Amino acid sequence: MEIVEHFPHKIVEHELVWVPLSDGTRLAARILLPEDAEQHPVPAILEYIPYRRRDRTRTLDDLTHPYFAGHGFASIRIDIRGTGDSEGVLLDEYLVQEQDDALEAIAWIASRPWCSGQVGMIGLSWGGFSALQVAARRPPALKAIITVASTDDRYADDAHHRGGCLLTEAVMWGGLFFTIMRLPPDPRMVGEARWRPMWRERLEAASPEYAGWMEHARRDAFWKHGSVCEDYAEIEAAVLTVGGWADAYSNAVFRLLEHLPGPKRGVIGPWGHMYPHIARPGPAIGFLQEALRWWNQWLRGQDTGVLHEPLLRAYLEDGGPVAGRPATRPGRWVAETSWPSPNVVEESLHLGPRVLSRSPQPDGALSISSPESTGSTAGERCPGRARDLPRDQREDDGRSLIFDSEPLREPLEILGAPIATLELVSDQAQAMLAVRLCDVAPDGASSRVSYALLNLSHRDGHERPEALEPGKRTRVVIRLNEAGHAFAAGNRIRLGISTCYWPLAFPAPRPVVLTVHLGASQVSLPVRSAHPRDAEVQFGAPQASAAGGTTSLEPPRGERRLERNLESGEIVLTVESDSGRSVIDAIGVETRYASTRRVSIRDGEPTSARAEHDMDVTHAHEGWRARVRTSASIACTEDDFLIEARLEAFDDGEPFFARSWSRRIPRDLV
Repeated sequence: MEIVEHFPHKIVEHELVWVPLSDGTRLAARILLPEDAEQHPVPAILEYIPYRRRDRTRTLDDLTHPYFAGHGFASIRIDIRGTGDSEGVLLDEYLVQEQDDALEAIAWIASRPWCSGQVGMIGLSWGGFSALQVAARRPPALKAIITVASTDDRYADDAHHRGGCLLTEAVMWGGLFFTIMRLPPDPRMVGEARWRPMWRERLEAASPEYAGWMEHARRDAFWKHGSVCEDYAEIEAAVLTVGGWADAYSNAVFRLLEHLPGPKRGVIGPWGHMYPHIARPGPAIGFLQEALRWWNQWLRGQDTGVLHEPLLRAYLEDGGPVAGRPATRPGRWVAETSWPSPNVVEESLHLGPRVLSRSPQPDGALSISSPESTGSTAGERCPGRARDLPRDQREDDGRSLIFDSEPLREPLEILGAPIATLELVSDQAQAMLAVRLCDVAPDGASSRVSYALLNLSHRDGHERPEALEPGKRTRVVIRLNEAGHAFAAGNRIRLGISTCYWPLAFPAPRPVVLTVHLGASQVSLPVRSAHPRDAEVQFGAPQASAAGGTTSLEPPRGERRLERNLESGEIVLTVESDSGRSVIDAIGVETRYASTRRVSIRDGEPTSARAEHDMDVTHAHEGWRARVRTSASIACTEDDFLIEARLEAFDDGEPFFARSWSRRIPRDLV
């Protein structure tokens, strides 16, 4: 990555600017401006997230915001209400209050003497969600957004539920949320007299939010709020939507391109959950240059050519073994001028006795009851590092019902969502289905291309689930995650079906036997033909502004460990992450973030499933040392989920606050 040190504009940085709200609350902002912005007003770019602009995200912010300011934009990073140094409390994700505050903040920004009145929003993950949700509120000054690694559907496509199944990430993300939102403001920003009362207010308002997410096991009004898929037409701002195949948020790119009525473009690469100029696996791209083109087009009215780009620029990954987890995935960029695309046609493969065939197969039946530990090669739902990516799938293939094609005589490329249509019989009223599409090399190495989960009580939709009738034949249509993949000649296409997918999701409450009727079951692949514009897709080399320096006091460490007890059948995944102790040189703030995630289950005992998340965070500088320590867990019985959580806070080593929670939540057909 090229670090750009000299920009067209010199930059003036304001470490703390208070953004006033109508209820008297103030939001903390860090603002970077071209030095002559007061004399020559400029468009503004807002990133609006809860992850502490002053310290926790500072290194990442420094790679991006000075770049925008140096190219003639006001670049603004605001802490959401109740986070970082902002006043008030944050009670949950994506509340109406959060959006209302954003509307006021945008109006305030647009009225500043240094702003031309034109505003854009950019964000990764929460920031990408926020940009979509705020755009749907149509603030007059907001003309364009860039949403990265986000979703338009909070129920079906986020970190809580997937296909009606409860994700273990609910406690991982829930534990992180539970911790980060309880950290105190910095006394140097809010004053020595105010920081403790502000901190106590946050702590007193705390509750394990993930318990509330679990109480809404259906797609109800709780999840519809903030899901812009409820009415895409509410968004009028120009939208650049960006995703990565290794990330959990690739599907929304395709839905947004299909349904948004206004100006839109999409880019999807091989990346995990990061901005594309610094993401892995590569190749990374010149994302910030692309962002500048987007901003100049919509905030300055310049013809930068973005409207002449294809609607979608997508990276087709080459099939091959997963060994070594290369930093760069082989593949090529392709172009689609519309979505759905006339270059993509559905090709059906029929399920026969352990085979996938282009020709219809006679009726027959095969049954599967997967060990509860099936899914151990899945990696993380939302990978951030190479160690989090899926591994060779052969171990899970061995615990699944698999169907293989003949070796391909020529390459086959897919772009879009594979769809499995299965005729099933369950021996239980509640069952879970996991479907994987894999690329199998001649040596047997199996790479996961796409997958999907479905709680079969949700087979006809997520709003009104209905238990299965044991023994009754049921037709199920399951849409796998979008994929861009090239199967090489000589490789096989594999479909894997299992009744569990741990540790990504909690299993059904009892062991399940599913019987698949073959003649009526098939998988449809979105087979893509080459397009003349494929060769046009090019990106510049990645660029960034220089990150501020840090001084390491203790080195970081991390480990992902999978242990199996052959006697008890228990499998335990432990993921440890410790940032180490380091000081942000520019502000003299010391930080340490340490977390341990542990998920365990015993084969044959689905109610042994347990997920835990512990976190320990310290922020300090001269005269100030604040620490927050949390634990969060989910266990289960056949009828209920069991929630335990604890929150402790320490002021200079002395106990400042402590509280524990215990909840029992009915499973509601989960």
